[in-house]
Amino acid sequence: QMWTNGINEASKMALLAWERETGIELVQVNGQRRYGGPPPGWVGGPPPAGTEVYIARLPQDIYENTLIPLFESVGKLYEFRLMMTFSGLNRGFAYAMYASPQDAGKAIATFHRFQVRKGCAIVVCWSTQKRELIVNGLDVSVSQQELEAMLQMVTEGILSVTLHASPCQRPVKLAVLKYRSHKAAALAKKALMEGNLRLGGPGMRVDWLDPQLKQKLQLWEEKPSSSWVHRGKSLSVPRLAALPPSLQDVLAILKILCWKHRLRTPLFITKCVQANADGWQRFWYQVVIPGYHVPISGFTWVLQDRQGQSEHEKAKMAAALHIIRVLGESL
Repeated sequence: QMWTNGINEASKMALLAWERETGIELVQVNGQRRYGGPPPGWVGGPPPAGTEVYIARLPQDIYENTLIPLFESVGKLYEFRLMMTFSGLNRGFAYAMYASPQDAGKAIATFHRFQVRKGCAIVVCWSTQKRELIVNGLDVSVSQQELEAMLQMVTEGILSVTLHASPCQRPVKLAVLKYRSHKAAALAKKALMEGNLRLGGPGMRVDWLDPQLKQKLQLWEEKPSSSWVHRGKSLSVPRLAALPPSLQDVLAILKILCWKHRLRTPLFITKCVQANADGWQRFWYQVVIPGYHVPISGFTWVLQDRQGQSEHEKAKMAAALHIIRVLGESL
């Protein structure tokens, strides 16, 4: 029996009894336990922006069997997320997304400083809903097209990619990434930090975009190149360079590059080595190029296929983009 099983046993049993009674299913992924998103019986798309509230100062032994009925008493919940520790306690904060901004406003008015227990007043306020990331330390040779293609393979919900020259002394680039929602941005941040973007050196960093830095970037004299992407299509004035390449396009470029340097057609090996419950898969790849001195291998994260491209094809494309960079730098 794991040592965590004995922690807060009475509250855990009450939670399990509530789940059985209501038929509600809670899913735990990436350090959080989620209800809904959408809940049973939901009709239509997700709620608009401005419908999520942040809940803090929760007692660590309080669970969804208390919190969900409480916050649902003022409006319809679309999603409730409780942040969890490995021990089975909550981390003291949660997020509740409502069907409308009006319901979210009611939750703040009703439950801010509400005592969930005697002497335990909680904090309820609007969720920050950060949606922009900054990636610093990208190689100076990274192109807009290459960055967009890679990001669309390893993240979802991206709206725009803006590439800048970095203000630091060494020749690197930084990118500002804007996502459709805070959830999409948070998942992208995790994937980019844990994965293998292969577009920067060991000093590459991924973080939330600070408002002050955002203002400084807007004031720089050098105008960045920018395009908008949505499901593989440009939302700005169409231009060929902004369209992400297909696997066939990338392989054709790689074949030409190999031919130019008197190398033969590369052979790809891809293998899934890890699969997460949220749909992300980690692939190992190895590429053997007859005539090149060593095989080239690495890892990449991809999301399970939703639009006709298999996970192995996505991993192969990530490998091909990396090989193009390696050949360009070493030959």
